[in-house]
Amino acid sequence: MIDFIVVGSGLGGIAFCEQLVSNNQSFMVFDDNSQQSSNIAAGMYNPVIFKRYTSVWKAQEQLDMLHPFYRTLEDKLLVKLDYPQSIYRRFFSVEEQNSWFEAADKPYLQPFLSTTLVKDSIEGIVSDFGYGEVKQGGWIHTNLLQQRYLNYLGASGKLKEERFDYSQLSIGEDMVEYKGLQARYIVFCEGFGLHSNPFFNYLPLVGTKGEVLEVEIPGLEIDMIIKAAVFLLPLGEQKYKVGATYKWKDKTNVPTEASRIELEQKLSSFLKRPYKVLKHLAGVRPTVTDRHPLIGKHPEHNRLFLLNGLGSRGVMLAPYLSMLLYDYITQEIPLDREIDIERFLKKFKLRSC
Repeated sequence: MIDFIVVGSGLGGIAFCEQLVSNNQSFMVFDDNSQQSSNIAAGMYNPVIFKRYTSVWKAQEQLDMLHPFYRTLEDKLLVKLDYPQSIYRRFFSVEEQNSWFEAADKPYLQPFLSTTLVKDSIEGIVSDFGYGEVKQGGWIHTNLLQQRYLNYLGASGKLKEERFDYSQLSIGEDMVEYKGLQARYIVFCEGFGLHSNPFFNYLPLVGTKGEVLEVEIPGLEIDMIIKAAVFLLPLGEQKYKVGATYKWKDKTNVPTEASRIELEQKLSSFLKRPYKVLKHLAGVRPTVTDRHPLIGKHPEHNRLFLLNGLGSRGVMLAPYLSMLLYDYITQEIPLDREIDIERFLKKFKLRSC
């Protein structure tokens, strides 16, 4: 018997596996590469919500875990993953400048928002009103992380590359069993694939399709992320990620011409340099109706757990939530109400009637 079965190897699955490794727990991962959100994500970490100028939920706690977590993975996988960079919010007007500095005076935003207007001129980028600087930002190379982590799992004998068959799962009081493999617990980290999971598909995971471009911009060398109509994230060697779109009806991983046009139009609204599109990628983010993650225990089966709903902030949320879930499973430390799936218990009971 092993300690855990983990279903899914996106950011949530990787982070939870690392909790198991650090606590000397045995486990097996099942993944069929059907979910592409972690693969195509820009991987940006940003403690501020620009739309309302508020801080992300538990932002400092997440950031305090983020760098040590990814540093450990860098050492394990022998690869560079974490790129701390300032985020420059391009201002569209004087009124927006004023809103920024008003927000920067709030105590909970002071660690993140600079009170100095950035007037630096970047050749080829139009910014008549300057920028506001977000501190403690950056990005994680999520695609490389997932590739290397799957290789690590495979080499360690901890990976089954196959679609999980829910009908083959047997649930007992003291363990679960799947195709002859017995485990104390099973944790589902399936992203948008949750919709196929008969144990947790009552939860309101709506999913939001996002598309990004990878472009080459000759002559542009910047070491900060620019957030304007779209973000412009430097990958090195004059290559950049541009994104992202938010579509609620299309739930496929197929890039669309309409989104490519939208991204290019928004990029051209502030970038006045020639560029070349190298890649066009798409995936469905695991977003939730109330904008909070989904973690916790199944209402009826005490061996079944969930880690999902990380949305567009997976690189920040995954290390923090995986710690909370592990402590909940092994030490029964209660989860915060806003992330515990118990908040949807009424919906489960209605479905079960």
